[in-house]
Amino acid sequence: MQALHDDEWFERGVEALDNGNVYMARSCFEHVARVGANPEAFSYLALCQAKTRGKFSDSISLARSAIAREPDNPRLYENLGRIYYLAGMRLEAVEVLREGVRRGAGENAVNELKRIGTRKPPPFRWLHRNHVLNKYTGILLARLKLR
Repeated sequence: MQALHDDEWFERGVEALDNGNVYMARSCFEHVARVGANPEAFSYLALCQAKTRGKFSDSISLARSAIAREPDNPRLYENLGRIYYLAGMRLEAVEVLREGVRRGAGENAVNELKRIGTRKPPPFRWLHRNHVLNKYTGILLARLKLR
């Protein structure tokens, strides 16, 4: 049996992750990370660790270090955005995903942003978002389909 090359391990990991097999994907990315210094593999490994182990602070720092090593790779921003969202850090997730889209991330990042959803600005910007006027005016405008 022929041994797999690092890029084949990486592709198998991406395929496994796309098919929902996070544990298999994690083991593939762990192998690639052990053998080489591929920032994208570290980013995917961080996403898998966040999904399987719930170690969000470790995952965020690993994904951020991957971005520091390869700042023009939009997939890295997409993975970090997903990690932030899993960690319950919605605003950071939206911000990072938008940065990924600005850097050329594809349809996956746009779909992720749509799934997360973004809030429209409050009707009265000088008042806090949770102010009663903003809350009920926003509901009314949404029901009248004026927003």
